[in-house]
Amino acid sequence: MNWRGWATIAVTCALTLVGMPVGAAPQEDVAQRLAEVPGLTVVGERPTEPGFRLFDLTFTQPADHRHPGAGSFEQRLTLLHRDLSRPTVLRTTGYGLPSQASRAEPTRLVDGNQVDLEHRFFTPSRPEPADWNDLDIWQAATDEHAVISALRSVYEQRWLTTGASKGGMTAVYHRHFYPDDVDGTVAYVAPNDVDNGRDAYDGFLSSVGTDPACREALAAVQREALLRRPEMLAAFQAFADSQGRTFDRIIGDVDRGLELVVLDAPWAFWQYRGQQDCGQVPAPTASTDEIYRFLDETVEFAFYTDQGIEPYTPYYYQAGTQLGWPDVSDEHLADLLHHRELSRPRNLVPRDIPVEFGPGAMRRVDSWVRNRGSELMFVNGENDPWSAEPFAPSRWDSHSYLVPGANHGATLTGLPVDQRGEAEATVLRWAGVEVPPLRTTRLDQLPLERHPL
Repeated sequence: MNWRGWATIAVTCALTLVGMPVGAAPQEDVAQRLAEVPGLTVVGERPTEPGFRLFDLTFTQPADHRHPGAGSFEQRLTLLHRDLSRPTVLRTTGYGLPSQASRAEPTRLVDGNQVDLEHRFFTPSRPEPADWNDLDIWQAATDEHAVISALRSVYEQRWLTTGASKGGMTAVYHRHFYPDDVDGTVAYVAPNDVDNGRDAYDGFLSSVGTDPACREALAAVQREALLRRPEMLAAFQAFADSQGRTFDRIIGDVDRGLELVVLDAPWAFWQYRGQQDCGQVPAPTASTDEIYRFLDETVEFAFYTDQGIEPYTPYYYQAGTQLGWPDVSDEHLADLLHHRELSRPRNLVPRDIPVEFGPGAMRRVDSWVRNRGSELMFVNGENDPWSAEPFAPSRWDSHSYLVPGANHGATLTGLPVDQRGEAEATVLRWAGVEVPPLRTTRLDQLPLERHPL
């Protein structure tokens, strides 16, 4: 045997000893391999937890995938590298990139690599100039398809997709258009607004939780806030002035901003808080400061300013053109309102951007999920308003779970033991891995980020 043969045996033994499969690239080669992927740019690498590498990347995407020669933009993504021998999970929030690196629940389960992808049109991942007609669910799904296809040359094991809320919706839409791209999808608290004119949300909000008194208290504090309109407006305007926030570009004026906050209170309470906080709802006799503070903690006054809404223009545009939106009754406040139908997306998108709703997209996705979708898992929260209109899985290795008492942060860990075991086993099967060694890192701390959806 010549020296090359002995060298091959030595390398094979070394790889086996460190637990790396024969033929896998060494860890130090990952950055070079990423740099060789067409369209991918390695912007830099950041320090992270031991056992991981964190890369900032961009990927060149056509502004319009139907006309790839008519302009492009750089789409941001991050890669949390674990090991080339592990599966890879692509996560999208449906918005911008997460504010900090963390591992999604499926990534932790399979001990895999994770790609976080920024949704098109959330800055800076926006074509310039922006043609808003290029923001639809097919274009975004094709972005994901292109990224997954490109990165498969480096990450050759199985792939999963995941996301929560609008991220879960985005993951489902991707599978609708490209069902064979990945081996499974876990969508958390992803609403399915099949018919925008027939919402289940009023019925849900009238019965959510275990205590009718809590729902009554939320309605009472809404009324009291509007009865104290001059004081509430003064407090809101003072806050806006102190922070350099405005209302004239999108919201309209501070009065409209106040009504948006008040209207949103019950929904936001059940979305981000829950039954355990019912005792914190102020009584009608509470001070204006207490009522203002409760609304701020629950809804956030800062959100309903121009500066709070503007980063979410792409979401409201999508809601107003394809996704649909929750139409919640305001009749119990009608005698106190100055403005009606404020929460409709048209009122939250700058007027120079045309918004016209097309009702067919969600129906087509719903039909595919019910009848042909496979390897899909839906995880919803019992007390989350967005879970009032869930996806219905098909019989093709698809599953749906309702987490008892959970809000918009529902995860598999909140399920009863038998259901949790079943769901986790399904994810591991899709990923093609056995139960990995238990790992716990600071990357597993997942804050419940506030988004419109």
